[in-house]
Amino acid sequence: MQGAWTPDQVRDAERSVFTSTPEPVVMRRAAFAVAVHGARLLAETAGAVGVRHVVLLVGAGGNGGDALWAGVEFRRRGAGVTALLLSPDKAHPAGSAALRRAGGVLVDAAGPGADTAGVGAAAAGALERADLVVDGIVGLSARGSLRPLAAELVSRVAAPVVAVDLPSGVDPITGAVDGPAVDADLTVTFGGRKPGHVLGAGSVRSGAVVVAGIGVDEHLPEPDLFVLDAADVGAGWPVPRPQDDKYSQGVVGVAAGSATYPGAAVLATGSAVQATSGMVRYAGSAADLVRSHWPEVVATGSITDAGRVQAWAVGPGIGTGASGREVLRHALESGRPVCADADSITLLAEDPTLWDARDPDAAVVLTPHAGEFQRLAGEVGADRVAAAREVARRFDVVLLLKGNTTVVAAPDGRVLVNPSVHAWPATAGSGDVLTGLIGALLAAGIDPWLACGYAAHAHALAAELAAFGPEAGDDPVGAPIGASALLRSVPAAIRTLRAS
Repeated sequence: MQGAWTPDQVRDAERSVFTSTPEPVVMRRAAFAVAVHGARLLAETAGAVGVRHVVLLVGAGGNGGDALWAGVEFRRRGAGVTALLLSPDKAHPAGSAALRRAGGVLVDAAGPGADTAGVGAAAAGALERADLVVDGIVGLSARGSLRPLAAELVSRVAAPVVAVDLPSGVDPITGAVDGPAVDADLTVTFGGRKPGHVLGAGSVRSGAVVVAGIGVDEHLPEPDLFVLDAADVGAGWPVPRPQDDKYSQGVVGVAAGSATYPGAAVLATGSAVQATSGMVRYAGSAADLVRSHWPEVVATGSITDAGRVQAWAVGPGIGTGASGREVLRHALESGRPVCADADSITLLAEDPTLWDARDPDAAVVLTPHAGEFQRLAGEVGADRVAAAREVARRFDVVLLLKGNTTVVAAPDGRVLVNPSVHAWPATAGSGDVLTGLIGALLAAGIDPWLACGYAAHAHALAAELAAFGPEAGDDPVGAPIGASALLRSVPAAIRTLRAS
């Protein structure tokens, strides 16, 4: 399991390092990492490093210093290097002097011959010749979008970009991008990932993220956020053991669908079937339709007749009237873990007395999208992690906040994030599939926080396989999919995760 640390956590760790290692040494380590990984990218995209031109976008402070020292390393590899200084009087002195000694060229980005956008002639020419650009404009303490000159320089970049620590213009805490920002092909960060690498637009703008060790790692505290990788999910996914039978692997109850939304029942139940090898019981008005699609399911017309289960997945398509309210109340009173989605969330928002039916010892998972979250607790806002943490604590639930980056918050403050570079699950019914996955994992005894993380990861991968994989003819471009295609790809996603 990987982590992500806030800028304050990283700065505290750096201060600990500086007590035994001089700050310039740590900066040189960071610059060396940028140059090594940048040189690999340059070799992949443009060929031999020694005959190529690297342009540094250099702001004030340490981030610009990292870029300047990286330029020194590029010069040692034979590349031509031009540093465009956005604030020449504030550029890192030692880094600037070292680059000059190494034969690099330092240019005032707004120097002589500036065009109508304020970019100097030498700077414009350097960007036109660039084979690689290093983003050292602002560091982790910056907030907001790029200032006009920096934005103009970035808009003219056509070469691959390596960002130092985090693409400039991306919020380091939320990953939000509110205006002009760098779109990096590669980000080299130090000690550990930052929230901005895995949240919001930052998860895409960062490109491939490489974590370089510069002596900070051992001083870092517990991460602020956790990120599961494929190996974590594959190792934790429940599969039958020699001594297992259908009951010991977990029996999940699914209460979903109605005459208006019968498809919700088919999708949520089918997802639970494909997630584990235990047993699935369905309860609802779509029982005949569910049986026709999934003959292995034990289906009844009423939740009161469903029989014993180890967890409930309840909500998709049940409606928000009296019958839906009674279905949710029964699930909450069962004393079993409950994954409450869709209409269940609306019911809880509209009728807070439903919370009184909850067994205090049974876990509850809520899986809202932004609109459902708003009904429950108001606008999500830019800081999705803070919003999810607050609601998880307030209601004593595990909250899975849906989005391109899924945020899973436990009531004790732990947060998992599942970043995705695509948005194929943004289709009607895909949330029903996710509900079935979570319900099945809860029934198998997986910790609710991890169950949500595993399910979100597998769900995103299934959507990716449906859009690109064998079912799509290994299409390199990808095409929009429906929830049925996503559901069909769930077994392939689980196989892929387990193989990792």
